[in-house]
Amino acid sequence: MTKKIAILPGDGIGPEITEQAARVLQALKLDIDMTTAPVGGAAYEQHGHPLPDSTLELAKNADAILFGAVGDWKYDSLPRELRPEQAILGLRKALGLFANLRPAILYPQLANASSLKPEIVAGLDILIIRELTGDIYFGQPRGVRELPDGPFKGERQGFDTMHYAESEIRRIAHVGFQAAAKRQGRLCSVDKANVLETSQFWRDIVIDVAREYPEVELSHMYVDNAAMQLVRAPKAFDVIVTGNLFGDILSDEAAMLTGSIGMLPSASLNASNQGLYEPSHGSAPDIAGQNIANPLATILSAAMLLRYSLNLPDEADRVERAVQKVLEQGLRTADIHEEGTRKVGTREMGDAVLQALA
Repeated sequence: MTKKIAILPGDGIGPEITEQAARVLQALKLDIDMTTAPVGGAAYEQHGHPLPDSTLELAKNADAILFGAVGDWKYDSLPRELRPEQAILGLRKALGLFANLRPAILYPQLANASSLKPEIVAGLDILIIRELTGDIYFGQPRGVRELPDGPFKGERQGFDTMHYAESEIRRIAHVGFQAAAKRQGRLCSVDKANVLETSQFWRDIVIDVAREYPEVELSHMYVDNAAMQLVRAPKAFDVIVTGNLFGDILSDEAAMLTGSIGMLPSASLNASNQGLYEPSHGSAPDIAGQNIANPLATILSAAMLLRYSLNLPDEADRVERAVQKVLEQGLRTADIHEEGTRKVGTREMGDAVLQALA
């Protein structure tokens, strides 16, 4: 049966990097149908909205979405609901993409590119699982109000609400335990239970779910300590599961351990394993169209697409081995280039991955 993949290139370097990932998918000679649609600022220019109905419908009917990046400074003056970034939030909500998987893997060839000493990060292989549709980002009420009383009476106050329903915590905890069971069998749940009622509730539910996974070792860590340990002893972690806010911060911190955010893929999955796959970096409009962006994170995101949504682990392995081979050959885009390696452009890196696949 033909699998449908929606290609949403987006803004900035998005079209360049998704083009290379799409070429890799085509080279695998699979029974897939890829359809491209605008999203983000590009969609606003064409349709007056960052997530047009036609794009959303395409995404809903697809088995998986390959997403580039959205955002550009020229849209910063738009009302919040029309800014490019609202497209990704809209897709997460409409498709129920509650589980964000962010692997942070340091390839041996890039050990010197990390901001930490090679001996601290060599062999790094962490999976961060972030809950994606709840927490303070989506909690109501939220807004700006004038305080009617108290010490700040008459002043304006901004406010957001952090909350989690039990079922939201349970489902992301199951994802974390199942992932850990397939790896080293260690899961660290990150919260702020010493201060936040929401976090204490999170911890209680995770402990309850742990009873179903006796083979997995569960630990807990406050988010401030987790942030410190990620740069002190990152290899002590196997799988981390955490809420939306903390996961947003920790996954970006982990990205820099690997030498470049341009190397990090991600997957956002719903309950039926329909997923949105995107690189962890942004749209980088300052280098768009210059053929210097690193497409490897997007190509590795395509590998995750093969593994999680299309259930093709062998093909996913092939793509990941091809990326490894290209790095072994000494090819580097500008973000990971160092003395003794050969600097290549976006298209040339895509060509090299295709050759390695062949």
